[in-house]
This record gives sequence, structure tokens and C-alpha cells, in this order.
Amino acid sequence: MTTTVALVGATGRMGQLITGLISELPDFELVASLDSRSPLETMKGADLVVDVTVPAVSQKVVEHALAGGQHVLVGTSGWSADRIAGLQPLVTADPEVGIAIVPNFSIGSVLATTFAATASRYFDSVEIVEAHHAGKVDSPSGTAVRTAELMLAARGDLGPVAAPHVDQRARGQQVSSIPIHSLRLHGVVAKQDVIFGGTGELLTISHETLSASSYEAGILLALRTTPQVRGIVVGLDRLIEMDASA
Repeated sequence: MTTTVALVGATGRMGQLITGLISELPDFELVASLDSRSPLETMKGADLVVDVTVPAVSQKVVEHALAGGQHVLVGTSGWSADRIAGLQPLVTADPEVGIAIVPNFSIGSVLATTFAATASRYFDSVEIVEAHHAGKVDSPSGTAVRTAELMLAARGDLGPVAAPHVDQRARGQQVSSIPIHSLRLHGVVAKQDVIFGGTGELLTISHETLSASSYEAGILLALRTTPQVRGIVVGLDRLIEMDASA
């Protein structure tokens, strides 16, 4: 059985990578390639819609696809917990559709985020520094937002972290109580440091993407797993769990 795919954001860096990967898969067929300005009706009829656009466009793409009964794989940054919660009525209305939102397709990044969530229960002082290429249009990154949200959730009854002087603009943007500092630089692909401060010690959990090829394994797993998703699934780690269960 062949899975037909409509790719929105096909002209961007990630879109070009995904196009190349799909062309090598015998059981997938790319039937529509859209940019951020293409009419959304173009993706009608595809089994799977893959969205790698920009935050200002992504929500429209997702809502249109879900309303049309299509499964959706989102690789666009900017999907906070609040925005994701707003999709619940759409997936509730049709229990056969599903959406997978993947802030980062790198296996190493997923592991680093998992380690950070575990460590967050042992440190009250935590900050994130993330760096991406100069062309990235959003900040903080979706990976940083997801990391902060998971760390606060892991802290449970410990509550928010200590973040002094957050009224000062140079202290970064707070997400789930954790300051995030975003760098946009030429020569960088992607890098994130989660820095924990304790009495007499610092712990840094760091992950750096050196090449876009690091995303390939995660993209392939997400393409194969998303058609089985029902409801809303967030994070490549959840898709890995689904794949292992299968």
C-alpha cells in the first residue's frame, strides 16, 4: 500500500530534505509540493500532510488538513502547549484523524530533552541557551519551548524554577518559568544547552546538530508512524514509543 503525501513548505531547507527522502521510499508518493503561499486546496486527497512552513502559516495548514480528515505531521516550530490545546476540538470531532507535532527530528535532541526533564527535579536554577542559523524566523525554538514545558511538568509539586530579575529584557523569554536565550548566527545549524545551577556545581546538557542529515532517521520514523496516530501526539519520543510497540 502506498501512502500519498502533500508537503507544505517544500521549498525550504527541511522541505527539500523531506522531498529527497520520500523519493527514495517505495511505499510513499509525493503528490503535492506546496510553498507557504500555495492554495491549501492543492493538498486535498493526500493520505498525509507534512507541514514544515513557518509559525504564521502552520496553524492554517494544520486546521485545513484536520478539517478535511487528513493525518498531519508537523515539523514547524512555534507550537506551544496552548496552541496545541486549541486543536483538540478538531481531533475530537473526527476520531479517525491524528496529528503528530515534532519540534525536532533529531534522535540526539530528543534524548537530551529527556535527560533535561529528569535533571530538572534536582535543580531549582535552570536556563536554556539555544542557537540556530541566521535564517530561522522564530525564537525561541520549538525544541527549547518543548524542553522547558517538559521540565516544568517533570518538576511536579516542586513548581516553577528560580529565575531572578526576569523583568530585565536581557534575561531572556520565560517559558514554563524557565528563561530561554536565543542566538541566530551564521555558521550554526542548531545547538541547545540546558544549564542547571546547584550549590557548588553546574550541570550542562548539550546537543549540537552538525548536519541536516541528523534529522533523516527521525523524519523516516515520523513518516511511517504518523498515519497510525489518533488524536494529538507531541514529540519524536512518543513516535519512537509507538514504533517500538508495533
